[in-house]
Amino acid sequence: MAQSTRHLHSRTSEHPHGHAVTPGAFDRRELFRVGGIGLCGALLAACTSTSSSSTSTAAATTAQVPVSTVGGGTVSVPATVVSDVLAGFDAFAATVHVAREGNLWVVESNGMPTHSMMTGITSWQQQYPVPQPYTGANAFRFPATPRLAATPVSARHALFNGAIALAVDGVPIFNALNNRGDDAYLAGELDNWGGHSGRADDYHYHAAPLYLQELVGPGKPIAYALDGFAIYGDTEPDGSPMLALDDLNGHTGGDGVYHYHGTRTYPYINGGMRGEVTVTNDHIDPQPVTHPFRPDGTPLRGAVISGFDTGGTNNYELTYTLAGGTYKVAWVIAGNAVTFTYTAADGATRTEQFTRRD
Repeated sequence: MAQSTRHLHSRTSEHPHGHAVTPGAFDRRELFRVGGIGLCGALLAACTSTSSSSTSTAAATTAQVPVSTVGGGTVSVPATVVSDVLAGFDAFAATVHVAREGNLWVVESNGMPTHSMMTGITSWQQQYPVPQPYTGANAFRFPATPRLAATPVSARHALFNGAIALAVDGVPIFNALNNRGDDAYLAGELDNWGGHSGRADDYHYHAAPLYLQELVGPGKPIAYALDGFAIYGDTEPDGSPMLALDDLNGHTGGDGVYHYHGTRTYPYINGGMRGEVTVTNDHIDPQPVTHPFRPDGTPLRGAVISGFDTGGTNNYELTYTLAGGTYKVAWVIAGNAVTFTYTAADGATRTEQFTRRD
C-alpha cells in the first residue's frame, strides 16, 4: 500500500539516495548554468479568482524562448497576454495556476518543468519523474503578506523534509543539503537544471533554476520561499549587480522589502526561512503530500543519465550508460496506472506496472 510522504527521499547509512558520494572531476558549478527544451504539461483546473494586489501584467511571449546559458536550446512558454498573475508565474500560466485565498497564495501545478530532466546525474537511485497532483487541498500555499520572523530558521540544520520554496514553473525547491547534510549538487545527485526525482518519483530542484530569470524577464522573481518572500536570480530586481547577501542568501531590497537570491554557490537558493513559518516534523506546514507508488529505488553505482525524452503527454524515456552499455527506461501514465519498460544493453526488455493513489 502506498505510504503518504512529504517529498521524502529514502535514507540509508551512505546518504539519502543510497549512493556513495563521489566528487566529480570537474566543477559542477560551471555546468549548472544551463537551460533546456521540453513540452508543457496539461492545463490545471481553475480555483478561486486572483487578487489584483502583488500581480503583474505580462506582454505577449513567444512560444519558444531561447536560453543563452550553457546547455542552450529553448523552453516552451505560452504565447499569450497574461494579467493578474503573481509576478514570475505569468510566464507559465498555461501549466501553473495561481489564486489568492485570504492571506495566502495558492499555486497549483503538476510539478513537471517545461525543460528536459535528469540528464547529467551521476549518483542515481533509479527514481523517475512523474506528474504530481499539486491541486485543490494538495496545492502549494504561502503567505501573500510575509512577515519577518523573530527567530529565522536556517536550512543548514533543519528543513530536510519537504520543500522550502516553489519555482515559478511550478516545481518545488528543496534544501540544498541532502538528508545527511551533504551538498546534493556537488555529490552528483542533481541534473543539469539542479533537480532530480525523489522517493515518490516527484521531480524537484535542490538548487536555483537560474535559467528562469531569462524567461520571466527583468525585475521578476524566479521562485518564492514558503515564507512568502520572493527569490530573484543573480541580479537585483532593477538589473543591477547583486548586493551582499546574508547567511540565508537574502537581504532587504531598495524598496525596503526582504527578498532572497538564487546563486551558483551554496546555499544556491534561500538558505532557510527569514520569514514566519510553521515547522512540523522538520517540514514547513502547510505543503503538499506525495505518495510513493512503487518500491524504493536502489543505487545504480556508475550509471550516468545521458538522455531524457518526452514522447507525448505522460510518455517519457530515460537513457543511461553503465559499464560501457546503454540502457533505456520508458514509462507511460494512463489514469492511475504507470507502466515501465526496461531495455537492457543487449536489447532484452521487461515490463512492470504500478497503480498510483488518487
